[in-house]
Amino acid sequence: MQPEQASPPPGQVDVHLIDGTYELFRHFFAVPSRTASDGSEVGALRGVLGNIVMLLEGGATHVAVATDHVVESFRNDLWPGYKDGSGIEPDLLSQFHPTEEALGLLGVAVWPMVEFEADDAMAAGAAMAADDDRVRQVFICTPDKDLAQCVGGKVVQWDRRADEIIDTAGVEAKFGVKPLSIPDYLGLVGDSADGFPGLKGWGAKSTSVMLSHYGHIEDIPVSADDWAVKVRGAAGLAATLEAERDLALLFRRIATVRTDAPVSGGVDELAWRGPHRGFEELCEQIGAGPLFERVMNLAAYRADL
Repeated sequence: MQPEQASPPPGQVDVHLIDGTYELFRHFFAVPSRTASDGSEVGALRGVLGNIVMLLEGGATHVAVATDHVVESFRNDLWPGYKDGSGIEPDLLSQFHPTEEALGLLGVAVWPMVEFEADDAMAAGAAMAADDDRVRQVFICTPDKDLAQCVGGKVVQWDRRADEIIDTAGVEAKFGVKPLSIPDYLGLVGDSADGFPGLKGWGAKSTSVMLSHYGHIEDIPVSADDWAVKVRGAAGLAATLEAERDLALLFRRIATVRTDAPVSGGVDELAWRGPHRGFEELCEQIGAGPLFERVMNLAAYRADL
């Protein structure tokens, strides 16, 4: 469901940016296995399509889905333990590219990343959309903590599964730091999901206390005697940071999303105008006839507005 809110005033739009890779993983483990007419696994693909159609039925008009066309990115060259595709189940991995093609036939903008990641695409798309005066609000639709760094101004995060909107105050309440400090926070605490460990001893509490005051890693004084805030085990934390500051800065670089990823050139390219030729055939192949009917009814309804 879409969060309850007033529709944008005339002349303005809301933009919804979807983490397609997250949605694929979520639906792969949440929905039953289904096979297409050719025997290929399509359970997660069907789930993602249905999820995006539900978003459109809820009133979304300008939508883009960012995907990891390949799992590896430039970050794998920065840190050997960074996430790769080695642990992904074959039946899930096999649905990556077909899902991109299916979403394209549905008529939504798709941003398949190769050098970059889906997170970077959403960050770049959010920056592009927020710069357009016609955009009232940008929803980054993912619970991924990396994207919290993009929150501010028109940009919010929307955890659709929990139906929770996270604005700047929400980021501070959740992490104890401002959005701009999220990469520093992850650089110190680490991110097990992405495969980098952070610094030993730097937990969520001590990190949020320090960064809520200093903002960035390089602004934290070398000596604990010079720290303006008190944290438990300050001397040990200071020693670790001094010895591994370069490593923390590397982790911060890894955690920093890029806004120069290749995405659509403007908001108008994100407008949903109905499915493309071939969508009906796709729905037949994956056994999703009712989904095709929903999409055509929605397209007809939008055309009459």
